[in-house]
Amino acid sequence: MGRQKVYLDKLARFFQIRNLLLRQALAECLGTLILVMFGCGAVAQLVLSGGSHGMFLTVNFAFGFAATLGILVCGQVSGGHLNPAVTFALCLLGRERWRKFPMYFLFQTIGAFFGAAVIFGMYYDALWDHPGCFNVTGEKATAGIFATYPGKHLTIVNGFFDQIIGTAALIVCILAIVDPYNNPIPQGLEAFTVGFVVLVIGLSMGFNSGYAVNPARDLGPRIFTAMAGWGGEVFTIRRGWFLVPVFAPFLGAIIGVMIYQLMVGFHVEGEVRDQKSAEEENVRLTNVTANDNSKNATKETH
Repeated sequence: MGRQKVYLDKLARFFQIRNLLLRQALAECLGTLILVMFGCGAVAQLVLSGGSHGMFLTVNFAFGFAATLGILVCGQVSGGHLNPAVTFALCLLGRERWRKFPMYFLFQTIGAFFGAAVIFGMYYDALWDHPGCFNVTGEKATAGIFATYPGKHLTIVNGFFDQIIGTAALIVCILAIVDPYNNPIPQGLEAFTVGFVVLVIGLSMGFNSGYAVNPARDLGPRIFTAMAGWGGEVFTIRRGWFLVPVFAPFLGAIIGVMIYQLMVGFHVEGEVRDQKSAEEENVRLTNVTANDNSKNATKETH
C-alpha cells in the first residue's frame, strides 16, 4: 500500500494541470459527455429496440437525471454549465468572465462528441442490425439518436421560435435556482433542481424537434454522425436545420436573462441593496452620535 500510494502521488503530480481555465474546461467536457452519453443512450434504446426498451417518458427522465449527474461530476470545479447558452447567460450578467465562453463552448462540444461516440460504440451491432441503419430521414432513421431533427410538421421559423422559448425557459429557471437573493436552493441540491427543469422542458416542449436547447449537445453529436457514416446530410437536411439548435439558444438565453432580471432579479437585488444602504446609514449615524457624546463628555470634564 505504501509503494502504491507513492506511485499514485507521482502520477497525480505529473498529470496535475495548474491552469485553472483549462481544468474547468476539462470538467465541463466530462460533465457534457455524461449528459449526452446517458441521454442519447436512452434514445438509442428506444429507437433500436422498436419501442420495446423505452418510451418518450424514459428519454426525458434519462436527460433530466443525466443533467443532474453531469453537474454533480463537474459542478465544484467549473460550475456545471454543460451548455454554452448557460455560460453565455452568466457572462451577460457578469457572473462569469467572457474569456470562459469560447473555451467552455469548445470543450462542451468535444464532450458531447465523445458522449455520442460512446453510445455509437456500445450499440454498434444493434445499429447494423436495424433497418436503414445510417438513414438520416424516414421512419427507420437513426441519426436522431444523436442529434435533434425537426418533425415533419415543423418549419424553420417555428423551429427557431421553439428553441428560443425552450432555452429562455431553461435560463429563467436556472437563474432562479442560482440566485442567492431569491429563495436560494439548499447547497448541494442545485444539480437535482436543474435536472428537474430539464425533465419538465422535455415533457412539455420535446415534441417539435427534441428540445436541444443546448448548442454543444446538438453540434458535437452531429459532427460525430457526419464522420461516423451518416454523411453530410446531417448538415444539409431541411435547408440547414442544424443552424437552428446552434444559434437560437443564444437568443433564447438573452431573452431569458432579460425576462428574469426585469421581472425578478433587479427587484430582489434592489431590496438587498437598499437594506444594506440602510444598515450602513444606521451605522454612520450611530458613529456620529457616539462621537458627539464623546465630545460633550470631554467638554464637561474640562
